[in-house]
Formats: sequence, structure tokens, C-alpha cells
Amino acid sequence: MNYNGNGSYGQYVYGQTPPTVYTTMISHQTDIFTYPQNLQHALDLIQQALSGETEDRMFYTWLLEQAPSKEDQEIITGIRNDEIGHFALFNQLYYEITGMSPQQITGEPFTPPENYCAGLARALLGEQNAVRKYRQILYAMQFRVHINIMTEIITDEIRHGILYNYLYSKNNCGAFQ
Repeated sequence: MNYNGNGSYGQYVYGQTPPTVYTTMISHQTDIFTYPQNLQHALDLIQQALSGETEDRMFYTWLLEQAPSKEDQEIITGIRNDEIGHFALFNQLYYEITGMSPQQITGEPFTPPENYCAGLARALLGEQNAVRKYRQILYAMQFRVHINIMTEIITDEIRHGILYNYLYSKNNCGAFQ
């Protein structure tokens, strides 16, 4: 494979439209890869990420209360602290892009899971869904600092998913399903 732009994928110059086969594949969807068309969708996703703050804090409090060991509590506390940092970063990002503070939108009310394992499963799926949404925000970023912020958040979410998977396995959650 040749990485100078003339490899098996043909010549491609940064900033050009990807090959026709690729663009026609997604033409029936909103183009999540093209700026500035994808910017409003990204701003909407940032607002969604910010809207769940109250529910998220209640969820983490509940999960910490259910955690059966000090190790579980330490891991969940670390994840919670990262998420609080993400909230601040999303606020910063929104403000820097729009020049306005994001609207305060109320998220869904907190409903406790059936048990600790169900909470871990919910958290794991939540992290996976967050990565999917946050990639779409990343695609709309134009400035290196904003790209770095989104990369930080996304890689944290992936790491959180791995940690929740560890807790799920460690607590034999799959054995009771």
C-alpha cells in the first residue's frame, strides 16, 4: 500500500469530494459529512447532549448507590466526573460556534433501572449511542481545537463503554439474563 495518495484507492486530495460511488451511497440521507450543511444538525445534537444532564446526574448517583464494591464505585465516579467535564466542553463548543449559550432544554425524567446489572447495561448502550451521535458532531467541526474537543469526548465515551463492559462481566450480569 502506498500512502502518498497514489495507492490502491487512487489519488485523493484533502478537501475534494470523495469518489462518486461513496457519495451516491449516502445521497438519500442528510449529508452528515459535508460542512456547512451538517452544522445545524451538529448543533442540535450538542443541545441533546446537554439536555440530559439532570437525568444523567441522577442516574450516576443511583448507580453509585447500587455499586457492590469500592472498585465499581471508583470506576463509576471516574466516568461521572468525565461526563461532567464533557458537559462543560459541549457548552464551550456551542458558545464558540454560535456566540450564544445553549438553550436550557429539559431531558427525560430519571427512571431507575430494575437492578445494578440493568443499570450497567443501560449505561453501556448509552455510551455506544453517544459515540454514534458525537461522531456526527465531529464531522461538522472545522477548527482543530473543536476537533480535538470532540476527539477527547468520543474517546472517553469509548473508554467508558469498555469500563462498563468490564463491570458487567465482573458482576456476572450476563449469567442472570
